[in-house]
Amino acid sequence: MIIDTHTHLDNAKFIDDVDEVIKRAEENGVKKFIIPAADPADLPRAIELADKYDEIYFAVGFHPVDIDKYDEKLITCFINHPKCVAVGEIGLDYHWVKEEEQRKKQIEMFHRQIEIAKEYNKPIIVHIREATEDSLKVLEEHPQIKGVLHCYNAAEQLLKLKERFYYGIGGVITFKNAKKLINVFPKIPKDRVVIETDAPYLTPHPFRGKRNEPAYTVYVRDKIAELWDVEPEEVEEITTKNAKELFNI
Repeated sequence: MIIDTHTHLDNAKFIDDVDEVIKRAEENGVKKFIIPAADPADLPRAIELADKYDEIYFAVGFHPVDIDKYDEKLITCFINHPKCVAVGEIGLDYHWVKEEEQRKKQIEMFHRQIEIAKEYNKPIIVHIREATEDSLKVLEEHPQIKGVLHCYNAAEQLLKLKERFYYGIGGVITFKNAKKLINVFPKIPKDRVVIETDAPYLTPHPFRGKRNEPAYTVYVRDKIAELWDVEPEEVEEITTKNAKELFNI
């Protein structure tokens, strides 16, 4: 059994065939899915899917590139929904944002959403892009919080968080140019690894360039099995246990 801990099934790229996508995933052993909040406009779709499918869960929060849309009422309105398992994806993304004022605003909203997660006893799903040092600083200021570092960027300093954070591993680990991640991966404790796709993005080899979907987690699983030198079934057992413990599902 595989749990895709980060998949955007509410994305418009799945609007025409999401049922078929879910069916293909289940046929490949994917039995649970977590849809993180990325665009507030897609949240109703995520909730609709979670209400329709027993195996789908969702998270609430505002992605760092959407902080200008921040509406705390949207978070608190749905955070107690029985299928809401986390706050996220939240964090810092400096790729498109160069202005210091905007970066400060991202940090402020990151802190605020962590406080909400603590208040409601939820883990967080953390997005970090070109902002490792500031992200680590924020997370170290909240020693009570736990969560997952989505699409772990192979920054070794983030391993300081391994006592309370999990590391999301997706299609990037199958890329031919993923040497940094492959070199760092053995340093992640096995009980801190979870599988994700970030579908429809970051499609694993050999499907790069095509739409990603949860069925492709098997390629991530197989690469992890190779790196751990274990059978794929053991990877499923370990990562599923980790995901269940983190998200309480």
